Amino acid sequence: MSGPHHAPGDEEDAGPVVRLYALTRGRGRSERAELTLDSMVIDAGSGLALRRPEPEYAEIVRLCRAPQSVAEVSAQLGVPLALTKVLIGDLIDDGRLIVRAPVATPDNAAGLDLLQTIANSLRGG
Repeated sequence: MSGPHHAPGDEEDAGPVVRLYALTRGRGRSERAELTLDSMVIDAGSGLALRRPEPEYAEIVRLCRAPQSVAEVSAQLGVPLALTKVLIGDLIDDGRLIVRAPVATPDNAAGLDLLQTIANSLRGG
């Protein structure tokens, strides 16, 4: 008999998130103030071997061949934003990614484009 708060299938549903917390060694947030939703990250080591064997790191590097916002990386990976920041921070520490401040625009067009990209990613299209 299951406990009152245990529904069938909970283990399968929690699996990817639990795996990510194991991957980040329990770090649920990044200490990097420069990593905001709209911070841009780009691969700095094209052609260099990746130091970390986990597939999430390789996917982040692949996505960042062209500059990507932290929010875009999170949406495309399907990983919670806080954990994405931890993984990106690890790659910055390794010297594999570079973080840049978001480009300031005189209007909100870039912000709307970012929101549209995120919405499209979440819809799968």
